Amino acid sequence: MNVTGISSAPATEDTVYRAKVQHAAEQFESFFISQMLRQMRSATKEIAGEDSIYSKKTNSDMLDYADTAVADAMAQQRAFGIADVIVRQLLPNK
Repeated sequence: MNVTGISSAPATEDTVYRAKVQHAAEQFESFFISQMLRQMRSATKEIAGEDSIYSKKTNSDMLDYADTAVADAMAQQRAFGIADVIVRQLLPNK
């Protein structure tokens, strides 16, 4: 009977589960930040003049892409702490 084989399976499953929780929490933080940036950009478009970068659809698409990239980078750094809170809720014995 291999005792180490029995005890390593749950540990591996736990590690995989923890990694999935971490990734999901980070993705949620990225989504949250992205939505916040989009709303901020939308408000800025409302007050922008006709000659601003917000007047063309091409610029708008690129700015949306940039917002998503910034949101992903900020979420990877856990800049807002949202992912950390989610992880603490889902994995209290961290």
